[in-house]
Amino acid sequence: KSNIGHTQAAAGVGGVIKMVMALREGLVPKTLHVDEPTPHVDWSAGAVELVTESVDWPETGRPRRAAVSSFGISGTNAHVILEQAPQQGQQEQQEQDLPTPVLTSAPLVWPVSARGDEALRAQAGRLLDYGTGHPDADPAAVTRALVTTRAALSHRGVAIGADRAGLDESLRALAAGEEAPHLVRAVASGGRAVFVFPGQGAQWEGMARELLDASPVFRTTIEACEAAFAPYVDWSLTDVLRGADGAPPLERVDVVQPALFAVMAALADVWQAAGIRPAAVVGQSQGEIAAAYVCGALTLDDAARVVALRSLITRDRLAGTGAMASVMLPADTVERLLAETEEAGDVSIASVSSPTATVVGGSPEALDALLTAWEAGGVKSRRVAVDYASHTAHVETIERELLTALAPVTPRPSRVPFYSTVTGRPYDTTGL
Repeated sequence: KSNIGHTQAAAGVGGVIKMVMALREGLVPKTLHVDEPTPHVDWSAGAVELVTESVDWPETGRPRRAAVSSFGISGTNAHVILEQAPQQGQQEQQEQDLPTPVLTSAPLVWPVSARGDEALRAQAGRLLDYGTGHPDADPAAVTRALVTTRAALSHRGVAIGADRAGLDESLRALAAGEEAPHLVRAVASGGRAVFVFPGQGAQWEGMARELLDASPVFRTTIEACEAAFAPYVDWSLTDVLRGADGAPPLERVDVVQPALFAVMAALADVWQAAGIRPAAVVGQSQGEIAAAYVCGALTLDDAARVVALRSLITRDRLAGTGAMASVMLPADTVERLLAETEEAGDVSIASVSSPTATVVGGSPEALDALLTAWEAGGVKSRRVAVDYASHTAHVETIERELLTALAPVTPRPSRVPFYSTVTGRPYDTTGL
């Protein structure tokens, strides 16, 4: 104000410009038109003083910083903290230190949000007009602006395209209230993301092969897992995931469990690198090990030890002794049928997958006879791709050996809530 007077609606901007120049030039300019300091301030009480003469702003090895405030009768008009821009060499180093990209080649994504469906369509129309009027605009820069400078309101749409033409097609559909192959629309629930990790049986040949090539983040985590598993296995995790000649098959429990853990851990890192962080984690069966690692309760080395030794002991002691199946019935119904069916033998409930699906396990002969009897009565079931009866009395035979092998593992407090699938509640991970 002492330089250019009152800037009215632009109050504060002059001070910001002046301070940006001061940061750049390394000079603190004097305050103009000050004859003597006001007597209403005890200037001797602290280190604050008026700058009555311009002074050099020395280099200290750290960026210069300054806070600019503009006060008016109505309150604070502007307040901003400024930092000196990096020198060219510093900027190049910062660019080298940027995080590993999530994907090396990814589609273009423009998110749009509004407070209602009509407003969402209008917002999409305005964004489409902007893109049409600015054909040379960098799509990635537009994405950054949409993500970082706009509020995420309740009604949301995401336009996806391999190029600008694809983006325009998706935006045009969103603006018209129509469906499109590469358009996602939803109303936010207000909830937060939970990372859920499945147990064995979710694998398939070729899983993760494309991500190994497309995502540096994913590949880096897989490589870290491979190094962590190295003391326990004599095969290559990368070869298994790529289906290389001579790689052991996923049918082996001591192969599939390390592979699944690594894929789950790497996928979690991909999501987190993209800014999606869990408010809580939960895992079913061996998925609990991945959940414990992702929430910080286990180091990667400890998690690898648990996964590898658990799968090796299972291979040596249990493989080929059991079978499992998912039955499309509630747990209480399955429990009643087990008690009523003569062919049940040693089959018991292993886990409750959902309110309408229950996993059972036992010896192969007993499970075959049981499912045959149930299927004759119209009960639907699906075999689980395992050759042992996990989560049944069968695993009690390896409990002592497994606890001894895992004795060196030291669980830690989790960074986010870890939910137990046994209790259904948050669990203190130091007790793992």
